Amino acid sequence: MKIKLLTLLVLFGLFSCKEKEGQIESERKKPNIIFIMSDDHAYQAISAYGHEIGKIAPTPNIDRIAENGAMFKRAYVTNSICGPSRAVILTGKHSHLNGFRQNGERFDGSQPTLPKYLKAMGYQTAIVGKWHLHDWPQGFDHWNILQGQGNYYNPNFIDNGDSITVEGYANDIITDKALSWLKQRNDSAPFLMMVQHKAPHRNWMPALRHANKFDSISIPLPDTYFSKHENQQAALEQQQTIYKDMYEGHDLKLTKAKGSLELANNPWPSDFERMTEQQRAQWNDAYKKKNDVFHKANLDGKELAIWKGQRYLQDYLATVASVDEGVGRILDYLEESGLDENTIVIYTSDQGFYLGEKGWFDKRFMYEESFRTPLLIQYPGVIEKGKQVGAMVQNLDFAQTLLDFAGGREYSSEMQGESLVPLLTNTMEEEDFRDIIYYHYYDYPAFHMVKKHYGVSTKRYKLMHFYDDIDSWEFYDLKEDPQELDNKMDDEAYLDIIDRMKTRLDSMQKLYKVTEKEFEQAPKEKVDKAFETFEKLRGEPMK
Repeated sequence: MKIKLLTLLVLFGLFSCKEKEGQIESERKKPNIIFIMSDDHAYQAISAYGHEIGKIAPTPNIDRIAENGAMFKRAYVTNSICGPSRAVILTGKHSHLNGFRQNGERFDGSQPTLPKYLKAMGYQTAIVGKWHLHDWPQGFDHWNILQGQGNYYNPNFIDNGDSITVEGYANDIITDKALSWLKQRNDSAPFLMMVQHKAPHRNWMPALRHANKFDSISIPLPDTYFSKHENQQAALEQQQTIYKDMYEGHDLKLTKAKGSLELANNPWPSDFERMTEQQRAQWNDAYKKKNDVFHKANLDGKELAIWKGQRYLQDYLATVASVDEGVGRILDYLEESGLDENTIVIYTSDQGFYLGEKGWFDKRFMYEESFRTPLLIQYPGVIEKGKQVGAMVQNLDFAQTLLDFAGGREYSSEMQGESLVPLLTNTMEEEDFRDIIYYHYYDYPAFHMVKKHYGVSTKRYKLMHFYDDIDSWEFYDLKEDPQELDNKMDDEAYLDIIDRMKTRLDSMQKLYKVTEKEFEQAPKEKVDKAFETFEKLRGEPMK
């Protein structure tokens, strides 16, 4: 009898242990999430994507995520502009439904968002870095965000309501704050941490340690650098051409004359004035010699345009370097602490960016360089290493994907994206995922004066309609014309395809509940006033 009782107790103990182990295993499988997003980081400038620029300026730490997990080769945004992209990521809804269509609007933080849903599932939530949604973050246990757009040097951070100037370089400070929170968090619960860098947003101010990083390197400019934008009205009327629209002082860090330290056209002096004396002395030491060489060369015309493209890319890539270092520090900490085994790490940007293609900087257009965004995801043991995904995905899908991985699929029922989990876990073929995506840009009149437009894209074809003070359609065969230089809208050989694309465009707008409100025009006086304002800001360009 005693033996039977002992056996029962042992068995009960074993079952009890197994039950506890099962609970622990269940909890362990709820992944931590680190979402790292830079601002305006072109996929061309990530070496994992194999672009020529990536070979010149490698990003070994960001590449580690691709090596440890998956790289999406056709990731896109729904609206290529900073604030709206962030709102889409938080809500899983297009701009017209989440209410944040263009920069300067105020995000409705009371609506359901990814961090709120994860909190309801027992997650700790934190955000550090750029917010840019014109209201305090909601749904986060901890938030420490850049004030407004943020500055590269000695930026102001808002820590749960208090504005504090922090001495140092923005990318380094954001990484420091992220690591500090990781080390002090409650380690008994899973977490979401969003790490959102300012860099490499305009005006591309590198860390002092990288200020001369690419000075001796000739960076190849794209074949389309001097594009004429034939049969592309919106492209002709934009104001984001490197050699016409950049501010020589603010953007290119040029001085007024040889031997001078006074910057040329610089409508936003605070970016430089907030440096400490020591920082500014180091900055001047890094830039004075190369600026003097420029003045001595007395360039003009095409040579000057090429020089401006070189200076822009040198500064842009040098700014990216510190982002890559920050990613490396976070990955190192995860590996050293053992957290990497059950942590999803995502690296992306709020949209793509022009690195001289069509002669441009900035984003906004539905053309590939600004429409596409980098997307790299690792999740050890779940996503196979070195996986490459060719399916068309969007930032609209991010929230649903993370909720799906966290076991909260039911929370995403009102979202408009699709979970990427089946693609990442090889339970769906790429051709079964999605064959068309929708885009809508609203920010006009605004910086760079890119017209409002909407459109749809398949892997091969793209249809766009530019509207407001113009009414212009564009159609591209991406297989035959990947650089999108030849608008085939009036080509009879494509009329049937264009008709089908228009039908699909109508269907997509119905699916996403796009109403007539989304096609409203700006008052003419507002457009005229914007042109006047930007002409004054531009000043007299260097010849």
